[in-house]
Amino acid sequence: MPPVTAALRARDAGLACGHLPSGPRNTIADVPGMRVGHRTLLSGDIRTGVTAIVPPAPNLYRHKAVAAADVLNGFGKSVGLVQVDELGTLETPLLLTNTLSVGTCSTALIRHALALNPDIGRETATVNPVVLECNDGWLNDIQAMAVTEADAAAALAAASDTVISGSVGAGCGMSAFGFKGGVGTASRQLHLDGAGFHLGVLVLANFGRPGELRLPCGRRVAPPAPLTPTAPEQGSIIVIMATDVPVSDRQIRRIVRRAGVGLARLGSFWGNGSGDIALGLTTANTILHDEAAAVLRTHLLNENRLDLLFEAMADATQESVLDALVSAGSMTGRAGHHRPSLADTLLTSPTKDLARS
Repeated sequence: MPPVTAALRARDAGLACGHLPSGPRNTIADVPGMRVGHRTLLSGDIRTGVTAIVPPAPNLYRHKAVAAADVLNGFGKSVGLVQVDELGTLETPLLLTNTLSVGTCSTALIRHALALNPDIGRETATVNPVVLECNDGWLNDIQAMAVTEADAAAALAAASDTVISGSVGAGCGMSAFGFKGGVGTASRQLHLDGAGFHLGVLVLANFGRPGELRLPCGRRVAPPAPLTPTAPEQGSIIVIMATDVPVSDRQIRRIVRRAGVGLARLGSFWGNGSGDIALGLTTANTILHDEAAAVLRTHLLNENRLDLLFEAMADATQESVLDALVSAGSMTGRAGHHRPSLADTLLTSPTKDLARS
């Protein structure tokens, strides 16, 4: 059976990023109502799965979350980003999976929406499923196309506010910087006008050239037997942000673009063959599918306060990737391919200087 808990997280290894305080769980679920579920497939040459990120609305199609995406480098096969970009809303949960399972997961999301809204495509508009992917073909037999609609449904059904990091769900077969990659998460607490808010990030980390990973202290870390550092960057990363700060889709796009700051700190430059996509949503502003009013009122963050969210986004993205790497453990997969554990590598080196001063 696949692992269901992670032995370590980034901060257990002294890898905290930035100066803003984390939320109580230090996960995307610190944003009230956000939930995450995994379905992990681990047998034979299969190392893959599905991860579901579920906002709090019980029926997102009827109560759409304000959302936006930013494509840092577009070598990806995602579904649904065009409509998110055009309308600034999200109307299904988000599914993360491997590259060749995007269509299967998209169908599963459509069936999920139809079960809640039988008028879709008949009396009202069709639905825009959003599925994002990374290529886990180094460790996983991706040609087996092992992910089924039932697996996607299981990830949705498993969603809870207990978020597991590492080689779980879509992260099962992922690699990053020559180490075992996977799912990672982090959050930051924010204070605005005397009220408390959160910004949370979850990543699917499958990117970075071996030997180029930089820890928060600036030190480079390489796997025990790294590939040539001149190998092309052909990985990908998906970054999901959620916040309960009331922001517009335009502001969300500006916020999630700062994921690139965190990725650059880690040593990534978003290579030609890399699919690097950030998508964010707010739980504070909702667009009703059946809205009757012609003019709507909404609350928005003062543009002059966005720097706080920019900083939180950069720091939480950086720490989420480290969280994925530390939590994942080592793994051997298809054709005997192996990825070592960052945590094991750090155990052979002094750790007191790893945290950011």
